[in-house]
Amino acid sequence: MRFRFLTLALALTAMTSFAAEPAKPRVKFTTDLGSFTVELEPEAAPKTVANFLTNVRSGHYKGTTFHRVISNFMVQGGGVTAKGEEKPLKTSVVNEAKLASEKGLKNVRGSIAMARTSAPHSARAQFFVNVVDNKGLDYPGTDGWGYCVFGKVVEGMETVDAIKVVKTGAANKPLAPITITTAVVEGDKASAPAKKKAPGKKK
Repeated sequence: MRFRFLTLALALTAMTSFAAEPAKPRVKFTTDLGSFTVELEPEAAPKTVANFLTNVRSGHYKGTTFHRVISNFMVQGGGVTAKGEEKPLKTSVVNEAKLASEKGLKNVRGSIAMARTSAPHSARAQFFVNVVDNKGLDYPGTDGWGYCVFGKVVEGMETVDAIKVVKTGAANKPLAPITITTAVVEGDKASAPAKKKAPGKKK
């Protein structure tokens, strides 16, 4: 009987944890120039959102920068450190730009989308925020795929606007690093700080 009660309790706990994930999760980014919050759209880009949340919760974005900034286009970040080194990440995600477009998500000002190479399914962690409407990036784009939008900035667009006007050099790289100091899923419990050990005598 005790085993049955324990099994039921564990099942209810799992259901509660699953139900706790909001329909549209929000992620808050804090940078050297301020913070901004994005609201994600799992129904429009389920695999993209799941991949993005995994990267956030794993701490991947901490210490990365906005390494490519074009004031009349977009700001791109999430994969390169202040030293200019690409943060390793092997897992890529399928391009869901078509589904997202069918669900009404477009590359308009304030939207967040996945960055990728010329290969359509090469997106990993890097993302960009559109600072103007970029219709040419919507599915099917110029290559038959386009760039997948998976959410939008709902707070702190002024921070994104501050990033877009920084001085840049070669390859549109900011002259001074703009670092992401934290990226947190709203509602997630923050990990408890480690307890400091009392000072003791050396043996």
